[in-house]
Amino acid sequence: MELLDTVRLNQDLPNKGLRAGAVGVIVEVYTSPDYAYEVEFVNDDGSTNVMLPLRQEQLDPM
Repeated sequence: MELLDTVRLNQDLPNKGLRAGAVGVIVEVYTSPDYAYEVEFVNDDGSTNVMLPLRQEQLDPM
């Protein structure tokens, strides 16, 4: 997965208000200490709902 790729969350994150299947965009890629992806999830109006770092195993590429 790369910067600006669209991804789908594959697990619920209730403490963040996200359910499996939520679609987001990778806005940053971290390589240290481990690979992680900053993913932005938006509301229907296009405003940011939540942005958080996620591990590769939490995401499915689209």
